[in-house]
Amino acid sequence: MCGRFTLQISSEMLAEIFGLIEIPTFPARYNIAPTQQIAIVRSYANHQNRLDFVRWGLIPSWAKDKSVGNHMINARAETVHEKPAFRHAIRYRRCLIPSSAFYEWRKEGERRIPLYIRLKDGSPMVFAGLWETWKSPEGENLESCAILTTTANKLIEPIHDRMPVILHPQEYDHWLDRDMTDPTRLQSLYQPYNESGFRKYS
Repeated sequence: MCGRFTLQISSEMLAEIFGLIEIPTFPARYNIAPTQQIAIVRSYANHQNRLDFVRWGLIPSWAKDKSVGNHMINARAETVHEKPAFRHAIRYRRCLIPSSAFYEWRKEGERRIPLYIRLKDGSPMVFAGLWETWKSPEGENLESCAILTTTANKLIEPIHDRMPVILHPQEYDHWLDRDMTDPTRLQSLYQPYNESGFRKYS
């Protein structure tokens, strides 16, 4: 599960990491929530990467109402290739979702304690994502996305049984490759990120 995350990475760093054709500008964000606009990186013609903002919560192209996306903020890696909402996107509409950290909540009696989870070395945490375009009854095109999730590692497991699929830098181009439309070749990327690379704060 990934229900909240942060993005406190400079525009210049994002441009360098992803080889962006333009340097984006946006403020730091400390509590990004579903249905908000979030930054994603996509590959365009000639393998040029660009950062765009889309709605968090994937709305399938066949949906009758955009509220469907409120329940599709995450896509399970185990079933993403067969679910009608995601099976087209996993083939043709993959993206990277940059973040600084994500939140999970630990239950203590009636209380829910937020835990802030980031990489130990402070480097950006990049989620595997999917995006889709939905056309409203009024003719408006609305782009949206979901974060791919996998089973939790040993650090996250006591808190939640799911975690985002976090990609390593050498995997970014493979995930964005527009010519790679066989989803079975992506399954090696769906492993939980090693817990030794994480640090969590309450």
